[in-house]
Amino acid sequence: MDFLLDVVAQGLAYGILAIGVLLTYQVLDYADLTVEGSFPLGAAVGAIFITQGWNPFVVLIAAFIAGVLAGYATGILHVKFRISSLLSGILVMTALYSINLIVAGNSSLIPLFSYDTIFTYGNAIADMVGGTMGEWIMKLWPVIILLVLVLLMKLLIDWFLQTKYGFLMRIAGDNPQLIATLGKDIGWIKMNGLALSNGYAAVSGALISQFLRSFTADLGTGMIVLGLASVIMGITLFKRSRFIGFTTSVVLGAIVYRFAIAAALNAGFPSTYLRLIMSIIFILVLILGNGVMAKFFHRSIKN
Repeated sequence: MDFLLDVVAQGLAYGILAIGVLLTYQVLDYADLTVEGSFPLGAAVGAIFITQGWNPFVVLIAAFIAGVLAGYATGILHVKFRISSLLSGILVMTALYSINLIVAGNSSLIPLFSYDTIFTYGNAIADMVGGTMGEWIMKLWPVIILLVLVLLMKLLIDWFLQTKYGFLMRIAGDNPQLIATLGKDIGWIKMNGLALSNGYAAVSGALISQFLRSFTADLGTGMIVLGLASVIMGITLFKRSRFIGFTTSVVLGAIVYRFAIAAALNAGFPSTYLRLIMSIIFILVLILGNGVMAKFFHRSIKN
């Protein structure tokens, strides 16, 4: 039970990252690597503010703002200075590694074990309730609070994509020429999309640092793989469901992906194999997303 709750909680936290990656990969059709830097940026901002006595919920807003600024940096390099999308993301991601250390006070590790986080509030509630019910609240609190936060951020994105500007962002990814004929500035649309995407990635990083009770400089390693795998897995597995929406599918994809990684590590593989396992699972996800494998998979499920 503890294993499943831990996997679901981490999957929900990474699900916010997956929603951010969804905006660039699926909506804008933009290959953005900035999340490798904006994810730990949010973790660093959240951790340093928590150590200074900030409310752990308020630091999520600060992390979002930091991620938005990182996204705008990538957008400016790409739109204003005409640097390719891939290279723009790599440049900002590389710069953010040093910036993250500066934000963290030139420290590669910030422990949060002696500070309150959004997850320690569950302990206080459990103590007030007491008994068996209190024990269950303590166990379920991470999943409950993350479910609320993910639902809130998912609904915000769903609402945004239904607005006029959200439709323009969708068109910018599908048909950029149409944006020009409408007299809209596609450059600003891309920059705002990148900012929103990296803002979500930063919030995810802040949540993970609170969940793990620490910030580390290498926290963002492999996040683009995790985000893309969650998006592709979610779309592949749940795209035919009438009851699962666009953004919900990628959150579920993040949970499934985290479960696959946790199951592999729980099977006895050493932690040094983590990146290899992530890559292998991502390769399998990509193969599953191809036409033949996808048809075989859905046919097997149907039978």
